[in-house]
Amino acid sequence: MSDTSPPTSSAPDGERARTPGTIQLMSLLAASCLSALGGVLIAPVLPQMRQAFAGVAGVDVIVPVVLTVPALFVGLAAPFAGLVVDLVDRKRLLLVALVVYAVAGTAPLYLAHLSTILLSRVLIGICEAAIMTCCTTLIGDYWSGTQRSRRFSLQSLVTALSATVFLALGGLLGTSGWRTPFWLYTIALVLVPLVTMVIWQPSGGRRAERRRLEPLPRRQLVAPCAITLVGGVVFYALIVELPFILTESGVSSSAAIGGLSALMAIATAAGSFAFARLSHQTARRLLPTSFGLAALGFGLVFATKAVPVITAGAVVAGFGNGMLLPVLLTWTVNRLEFQQRGRGTGLWIGAMSTGGFLCPLLITAIAAGAGGLRPAIGVLGILAVTMAAVSVLTTRDSVPLNLTTD
Repeated sequence: MSDTSPPTSSAPDGERARTPGTIQLMSLLAASCLSALGGVLIAPVLPQMRQAFAGVAGVDVIVPVVLTVPALFVGLAAPFAGLVVDLVDRKRLLLVALVVYAVAGTAPLYLAHLSTILLSRVLIGICEAAIMTCCTTLIGDYWSGTQRSRRFSLQSLVTALSATVFLALGGLLGTSGWRTPFWLYTIALVLVPLVTMVIWQPSGGRRAERRRLEPLPRRQLVAPCAITLVGGVVFYALIVELPFILTESGVSSSAAIGGLSALMAIATAAGSFAFARLSHQTARRLLPTSFGLAALGFGLVFATKAVPVITAGAVVAGFGNGMLLPVLLTWTVNRLEFQQRGRGTGLWIGAMSTGGFLCPLLITAIAAGAGGLRPAIGVLGILAVTMAAVSVLTTRDSVPLNLTTD
């Protein structure tokens, strides 16, 4: 299917029209990957960190929180980042966030106390919220229609694949010590001059500064954000738990676990790519399909301890989840005008990140009551089926996702 919608004209008032191209897209995609960097990079060195701070009270709890706390603060801070985006400027906030991200990200290289390292990770989460909100809003600003939906799917694809790369790099660099992976946060500084040169504040920005903020269509955003909150739980469930499920099923080789997890990541990427080809469909068709595939995959994982069946379930669920994120994002952003887009995008990112943060906590609680990890995944399968039905009832519009009014 060919792109039928032209790129939006995104020049500031008084300047000639600019057409966003490959360099703008690559810059925004590269910055978007920093959220994946913050989320997975130090996972392989957590045991080393726990050993290094063995004398600290509560170290067994604090060290895992060092990994997960950025996701919590992405969820908390993204709506406020969206407010700044709409009230001030997309580009300026992105540049400030990139610089602070690099400073906070490399801080554990010299911080001596676990408590101050934890605070630096809180700041990382706030910066990730700003970076993701700015990048996603700018993609929504620069492109519309089919081009917008395809670029959102590409954003989901690239960030998912980058997480696998950063996880491997974290393990490799961790062989030189638990602090070494934190050097990778300097990547953000490399992006600063690139963003400065090729990214511009889209048209409408200066006009928006001279008037009050356009009210958000709150009623139209309730359903997308609520479904996204649950979607975050569904999306991250097997990303977090698949290695443990495979271990329970007798897979002891870390290489085998990594390979099967990578296979699911490839399926997720395929789902994102599929959405780019299916964006002429409506959210009412694609959301139930996405949740339905996730539910089928969870059901297969629950049904047996046979590794081939679990792998098939992970692939099916990964494909459905790969479609789910860009469908939810496009459905949300298409409801927003320029002056609303930052806040609406921030709310969506906040809902998604909060779901991701709650995912392991929810699964642990369900597993305690349901008798194990696989039964907990089965319960999430029921939840995904429920959300497929809910999405039919809450997406009554018949507008294709590749059609926008801006």
